[in-house]
Amino acid sequence: MSTLKIGIVGLDTSHAPAFARLLNDAKNEFHVPGCQVVKAFPGGSKAFSMSMSRVGQFTEELRSLGVEIVDSIEALAGLDAYFLESVDGNQHLEQFKILAEFGKPVFIDKPLACNYDDARAIVDYAREKQLPIMTASAIRYANGIEGALPEGAKVYAADAFGPMEFFPDYRDYFWYGIHSAELLFSFMGSGCESVQTFSTPVVDAVVGLWQDGRIGKLSGNRVKALNFGCTLTTDKGHIAALVATDVPFYAKLMRKVVPFFQSSVPAIPIEESLQIIAFLEAVSRSRAAGGKPIRIADL
Repeated sequence: MSTLKIGIVGLDTSHAPAFARLLNDAKNEFHVPGCQVVKAFPGGSKAFSMSMSRVGQFTEELRSLGVEIVDSIEALAGLDAYFLESVDGNQHLEQFKILAEFGKPVFIDKPLACNYDDARAIVDYAREKQLPIMTASAIRYANGIEGALPEGAKVYAADAFGPMEFFPDYRDYFWYGIHSAELLFSFMGSGCESVQTFSTPVVDAVVGLWQDGRIGKLSGNRVKALNFGCTLTTDKGHIAALVATDVPFYAKLMRKVVPFFQSSVPAIPIEESLQIIAFLEAVSRSRAAGGKPIRIADL
């Protein structure tokens, strides 16, 4: 199979050079063959402080890897697939609509969007264009997480945990909360019916009720407890799944994204990804309402 030529939109995240190194450098210990990043549009968001301050650095890193830097998304036309990496999820809908015109698979980095309406619009537009899309947090595939559940085990409850830093110019749970939410759904699957959020200045706890009576919890902290993981209550006992870093989780993610680019079949059904954004939307609304329970269906 020939090597696919890939374009990147958004050089305001460390993911862009990390992915390019894994795909482009055959000498990299964790090289993932099959794709090569050849062009990139820097982009950047003036609305988010963690965006514009990093565009220059990561643009130079991509240039040093032999990637051509272009001055518009339209200049990326004609490639085989695309990464939408812009760190401000509020840009994703507008930028995706441009990429969609190229008719090629698009991986949209986390979060799919920073609100449910935008996420729904992206999914609907992709369906209208019959365009394959995929989104995921790399944490979902990290060693220690993927494969932690014994074959055939039934999960009755799960508590995913990790850092949950907030920024004044980014919507609460859509920055780092997306990682823990992806962990939770990777073990619980779709079907969350309602959520309730309990928030303090240093810790947030979310309780989600699934349609079949199972309970999924999200625990986020702002006390510098930086590791991710999930505790599971199963019919085969209690299981603790902790992220391990012996293999970079970006490399594990690329082992899912490259086959998606090659086959147009996403590793995660886009409906599950949309439900994760609906979950975060409900979590955010519950927090804003002082902990009032929010039904997913009411979105």
